[in-house]
Amino acid sequence: MKRQMVTLVTFLIAATVWGQDLEKVDYISPFIDGVAAVKKGKVWGFIDESGTMVVDFRNDLIISKQGDYGYPVFNSDRCLFTEKRNGISYFGYIDKTGKTIIEPRFLNATHFTDGWAVALELVKRRVGTNELLEKPLVSYDYFEVIINNQGEVEHYLLDKPIHIALDKEYLRRPPNISCKVLTANLIARLNSDKSWTIKKIE
Repeated sequence: MKRQMVTLVTFLIAATVWGQDLEKVDYISPFIDGVAAVKKGKVWGFIDESGTMVVDFRNDLIISKQGDYGYPVFNSDRCLFTEKRNGISYFGYIDKTGKTIIEPRFLNATHFTDGWAVALELVKRRVGTNELLEKPLVSYDYFEVIINNQGEVEHYLLDKPIHIALDKEYLRRPPNISCKVLTANLIARLNSDKSWTIKKIE
């Protein structure tokens, strides 16, 4: 009886370990931030260093160009994803369980670097009232901002907001981001003449 119990326990452990194998995976990225991206068909997920699937396969993760390859990445415990609403793409972030931590509210956003990301924060302003329809008239602008990994705005990177028509025919692609995070203290801004300016962040 004891031998049968040991055999059963051994079988259950083996089944637990080997039952989680991923088969027919098309691509496996290097481990970054403790996880590796895995591709199956047109969807991506993440495994941890034990081979356990921590983020199930999904089709909304944003690809980061890494050398000759591109795949989703985690940095600062966040991965960028997108969601379409009324034909317009909005960007947010998940954690390593696949839970949405930063709601998709940005018109564009970068992957995190050293705890910071650059995002386009949308601002809605009421500019009047349509008297005939008795509806408010609104205007939309966006700021280029640095956010922390909770989605809170830490720094505004533009001197003034940029006006935008929030319409899928106008916004067929996300607006460009002009800044990128270099380190926890430095950003680089792309100038109109294609040169870069390096700025310190206090």
